Amino acid sequence: MNSLLAVQLVGLGGALGSVLRYGAYAALPTDGYPFATLLVNVLGSFLLGVVTFGGAGDGAALFVGVGVCGAFTTYSSFSVDVVRLWERGRRSHAAAHAVGNLALSLLAVGAAWALVSV
Repeated sequence: MNSLLAVQLVGLGGALGSVLRYGAYAALPTDGYPFATLLVNVLGSFLLGVVTFGGAGDGAALFVGVGVCGAFTTYSSFSVDVVRLWERGRRSHAAAHAVGNLALSLLAVGAAWALVSV
């Protein structure tokens, strides 16, 4: 695959992933608890697991794995969410958000692996 095609696949996937993430944030409530961040990270982890363990080709891996999942999931928003919850005195929510994102994302990758390994 030439590098121009690779950049196009990543760019198109990134555009789709960022629009999907925006849609998740627009559809879910943002006050109180950052459900959208948790949702996109868990779904993105599952999708990346399917692509990775499912043996996707180079083009699909670039489009879905790097582009869509890279733009759909968000480590930076997750980190800011944890600090914001902590700042607001909601420390148990901050800890639950940190642990929940990691644990549920790992479970999602494991579920994807189990799904494509059958």
